[in-house]
Amino acid sequence: MAASPVPNSPLRGVAPVFRRHWALIAALGAFLLAGLAIWDDYGRSPYENVHGLHAAATVDYAMGRDDAILGLPYRSYGMAFELPLTLVERAASLEDSRAVSLMRHLLTHLFFLIGGLFAYLLTLRIFKNKLTALLCMLLFLLHPRLYAHSFMNTKDIPFASMVMIVLFLARRAFEKDTLWAFALLGASVGTLTNIRVFGIMFVPAVLAMRGFDLPRALGANRRNRILLSAGVFVLVGALTLYTGWPYLWSDPVGRLIESLPQPTNYQWDKTELYQGREISTIAAPASYIPTWFSLTAPPFALLLGAMGAAGVFARSARGRGGGNYLRRARSPRLSPQSSSWESPSTTAGGLCIFSGRRSLCWRDSGCIGSSAHSSKRGCAVWPTARHCSA
Repeated sequence: MAASPVPNSPLRGVAPVFRRHWALIAALGAFLLAGLAIWDDYGRSPYENVHGLHAAATVDYAMGRDDAILGLPYRSYGMAFELPLTLVERAASLEDSRAVSLMRHLLTHLFFLIGGLFAYLLTLRIFKNKLTALLCMLLFLLHPRLYAHSFMNTKDIPFASMVMIVLFLARRAFEKDTLWAFALLGASVGTLTNIRVFGIMFVPAVLAMRGFDLPRALGANRRNRILLSAGVFVLVGALTLYTGWPYLWSDPVGRLIESLPQPTNYQWDKTELYQGREISTIAAPASYIPTWFSLTAPPFALLLGAMGAAGVFARSARGRGGGNYLRRARSPRLSPQSSSWESPSTTAGGLCIFSGRRSLCWRDSGCIGSSAHSSKRGCAVWPTARHCSA
C-alpha cells in the first residue's frame, strides 16, 4: 500500500503548480539551458567599460570615498541595474575583465528571462488564457533584437524587462486596489526610472488612471482611498528612486531635473550606414525609427500587433464614444494596449535614437501587448478554443 503524502511537506504544492504551468516551466527551462550554452561566446560591448566605471564611481561616492562621479559625463545615468552588478563583482573579488564581463552577461540574461516570465503573468492575469500568455512570452524572449542584446546590454534590456514588471504590477494594483499593491507599483516605477530616467513617464500615466476613478467613486471614504493610494504610489516611488540612486542624495530635486533631459540631449556624434549612405544619428530622418522597428521585429509579431491595435481602437470607437477608451483603459480587454501611449510619447519627446533603435527595445512591449489581444481573439474562433483557456 502506497504511503500517503506528508500533509505538511514543503513540496506538497509543487506538483499542482507544475501541472498547471508545465508549458511555462518547460519553456523557461529551455531558454535557460540555451542561454547557459552560449552566454560565454559574447565579447565585451563598447559600453561595458563606461557603465562599469560609472557604477564603480557611484559606489565610491555612496561610501564617501570620493566624488569623482560628479565630473563624469554620464553621471546622470540611473544605477538600479548597474549598481548591483558592481556590488556582485566586488563581493566575488572578480579582477579579470573576462570574468567580470561573463558575470554581467549572465545576470543580464537572467533578468531578461524574468521579464519574459512577467510578460506571461501579465497576459495570463488579463486574459485568463495560458496559450495567449505563452505566446506573448515567446514573442518577448524570441524577439531577435531583444535576445541578441540580452547578454551584454545592461541598460536597454533591463529596462524592457522592468517595463513588463511594471505593467504586471500596475494591472495587479488596479485589480486589488490596496495600498500595499500601489506601494509595490511605486517601488517598481522608481526602480524603472533608476534604470533609464524616462521611466518616470509611468507616474503621470498611473495618476491619470487613478484620476479617472474619482468621478465614479461613491462616498467620501472611497474618494479618500483613491487619493491615499495615489499618494502612497508617489511616495514609495520617490523613496525607492532616491535610495537606489546615490547621485541624487545631496540634491534630489535639482539632480533629478538635471537628469530628465538626458535622453534627448545625448549627443551621439557618430554616423551610421542607413539605406546605403552614411547619416548623422543626431539628425536621423523620420523614417529611421519605423524602418528599424519593422526590420528588427518579427513579421508575425508586427502582424499580430497591428491586428490587435486595430481591434482595440475599433472596440473603443464602436458606438461608445471616444472617451470610452480612457475610461476603460484598465479593463481586461484594453489593459495590454494601454502601453501603446509609450511609443508616441518617446518620439514626441525627441528621444535621441541611434544604433538601430536599441534604446527603444522596451517599446516592443506595446507591440506584444497588442499581439495578446489579437491572439486571444484568434483563440476565440479557433475550432479547439477550449484548449486555449486556462
